[in-house]
Amino acid sequence: MQLVDTSIPDIKIIEPKVFGDDRGFFYESWNEATFAELGLDLKFLQDNHSKSAKGVLRGLHYQIQKPQGKLVRVVAGSAYDVVIDLRKSSPTFGKWEGFTLSEENKRLLWVPPGFGHGFLSLEDRTELLYRCTEFYAPEHERSLLWNDAELGIDWPLDREPTLSARDAEGLPLAQAETFV
Repeated sequence: MQLVDTSIPDIKIIEPKVFGDDRGFFYESWNEATFAELGLDLKFLQDNHSKSAKGVLRGLHYQIQKPQGKLVRVVAGSAYDVVIDLRKSSPTFGKWEGFTLSEENKRLLWVPPGFGHGFLSLEDRTELLYRCTEFYAPEHERSLLWNDAELGIDWPLDREPTLSARDAEGLPLAQAETFV
């Protein structure tokens, strides 16, 4: 596995070693010892699986208490995944970065606790798997407005996204609860 730095130091891309031939492929998507060697000493408590049609936008979600770190990967289709730093004490507070994750590139994305996370499904039947470092706590879940002008996220949209009612009512960063 190879760890790839991003413009926001705590966010990481992980590129696994993929072994493939005419039969298919194999790769290790999680190995506690290997990740620890890369500087990511992680303990996961919950796995999630999401399937979305093209144009579905989910997020930007975070838990204000019991924040979750997430190890995200796409196993079918492709998604534009966005991560935003919500830690007021961070020099990158309010900054976001976007990544294309796909079944082809097999990249994994580390989203640390204290960050908002969301994605846009770029294909029908896009499936994401993500491991979480904390249990889901709906009473602590918050949602940022996906198209907040202050954030200026450059979503690769070819039409208006399909949103849940909760995501359509997300708050702009200026009104949202954030981390210290």
